[in-house]
Amino acid sequence: MAENVLSAPPVQTEPEPTPERPNPWLRVARLFLRQREASIVVVAIALIIYFQFSNQAFLSTQNIRTLSQFVAATAIISAGEVMLLICGEIDLSVGQVYALAPFIMYFANQAGLPLLVGLILGLIVCALVGLFNGLITVMLKVPSFITTLGTLFLINGLTLTISQGFPVLTPSEGLINEILGHASYSEIIWAIAITVVMQIVLSWTRWGLHTVATGGNLLGASEVGVNVARIKIGNFMLCSVLGGFAGILEAFRITSIDPLAGGTDIMFMAVAGAVIGGTALTGGLGTIVGAFLGTLVLSILRDGFTLLGVSAFTFDIILGAAILVAMILNVRLRLWREAGRE
Repeated sequence: MAENVLSAPPVQTEPEPTPERPNPWLRVARLFLRQREASIVVVAIALIIYFQFSNQAFLSTQNIRTLSQFVAATAIISAGEVMLLICGEIDLSVGQVYALAPFIMYFANQAGLPLLVGLILGLIVCALVGLFNGLITVMLKVPSFITTLGTLFLINGLTLTISQGFPVLTPSEGLINEILGHASYSEIIWAIAITVVMQIVLSWTRWGLHTVATGGNLLGASEVGVNVARIKIGNFMLCSVLGGFAGILEAFRITSIDPLAGGTDIMFMAVAGAVIGGTALTGGLGTIVGAFLGTLVLSILRDGFTLLGVSAFTFDIILGAAILVAMILNVRLRLWREAGRE
């Protein structure tokens, strides 16, 4: 019996199949598609290809410079609007702050102060406007839509009054002007730098975390110790400062300061860019990079249609449709995520 056991042939086992290594390109593609900004990147690339085939001048050096000028100021304002939208608020007056700040800089320079000091004073005035908006909204419980709508008209009247409705030439100090917008690509470099810094602030700092928490669950955030009033007021100030800085950069780029510059057009374009880039108007969700890409898509559409000779009225139709589609997708994706958690 023992001999039979000992002499039994060993059982042949099949070798385990070697697991196939996943295709690295497939892994990269999956990682890319998980990103919130993936869809808007695909749209931007598709639009670039379409307009380049439609008009060979689209990717020319001159048109790329023009496109960067379309993007820069709106993207800077959009970065500030995203911070406010995420925490559940909005600033309608930022387009008027855009027009006011260069005049503050101009009059300070005319009074004998250095140009950089005038620039800083302009940004301080912008911060005070944001502080005013924040205090009215947070302390007096006035909806930010109403608060900033009132401030919009107030600042517009103030700008027209101090300028008497006439544009002026931007003060010139050589290198400062080149750095602050007059050089070919300096404005878009500022926009990209601000986008990167603001995305870092939103994603990896306590301020960004508290901003998302405030917009996602105001009561819950306040109960765990987040100073929601400070967060909202701070983001109102930040949005106004970025709006004023964008206006100053644009004044240096075009070498003149116009009291009718900016206004509701650039404000709504900034909000539209943020929404198309994935920021939810209901708060708690959004990215600065997504807003930059959304602004880029809008600028590509505007520039591309201009090259093709399409009417500006048609652009407004497409812009409205894009905002509606983006909002519907944002709402549906949020509902699907919430259903998945349950």
